[in-house]
Amino acid sequence: MTSAATIWNQARRLLRAEHAGFLSTLSEKLDGHPFGSMVSCLADQKARPIFLISQLAEHTRNIKQDARVSLLVHEQSNDVQAGERLTLVGKAVRMETTETLKTRYLRYFPSAEQYLALDFSFYRLEPVSLRYIGGPGIARWISPEELTTPQNSLAAEEDALLARINRDQSGDLQFFCRAYYGLNVSGAALVGIDCDGFDIMDDGQLLRFDFPHTVTDAKQAEAALLELIGKCT
Repeated sequence: MTSAATIWNQARRLLRAEHAGFLSTLSEKLDGHPFGSMVSCLADQKARPIFLISQLAEHTRNIKQDARVSLLVHEQSNDVQAGERLTLVGKAVRMETTETLKTRYLRYFPSAEQYLALDFSFYRLEPVSLRYIGGPGIARWISPEELTTPQNSLAAEEDALLARINRDQSGDLQFFCRAYYGLNVSGAALVGIDCDGFDIMDDGQLLRFDFPHTVTDAKQAEAALLELIGKCT
């Protein structure tokens, strides 16, 4: 039997690995009926989904009326019933567009820069409950406290760590992507790192790599990343 702690860990890693989700809001126009739409999403350092949406969009109008939402993220799989999925139920909270938030989001979604010049704003989903399905026979309700990340300093250290690794390990990152995913890589850049793993942008494609264990600061993260790279050499 899969332990509860393992399921919490799998759910959090799925949320970090997937960058698109199905957002459901309560329709203002249709008397509260569920209204679904696709959004790009990015988990923050505390594993809370962030999405960038237009103030004119139907789902944004619904959120302004009633902030209760749900977000479904799903493992990319040919068999949707067999793939992992996670539904987060909670409230959508509008965020201040800080330079730090903007910079991190644009590393993952460079094309979104055009939207930031328009009426788009960041929202974060604050979960109240989550439902994780890890495949046949694996299903569990999860509390936000169970999904939450351990105390760590990576939010403050991420930018400097990315700059150092991209400067000093650029060739290693390309080799690592080729060895790990079998891709013909012409350029690879580290775009994000968190307590569970890291993301590399390879010719416009996001690649996720999980750490074998949770890290809590830049020193541990760098050591874990270099250890993974070393195993492919």
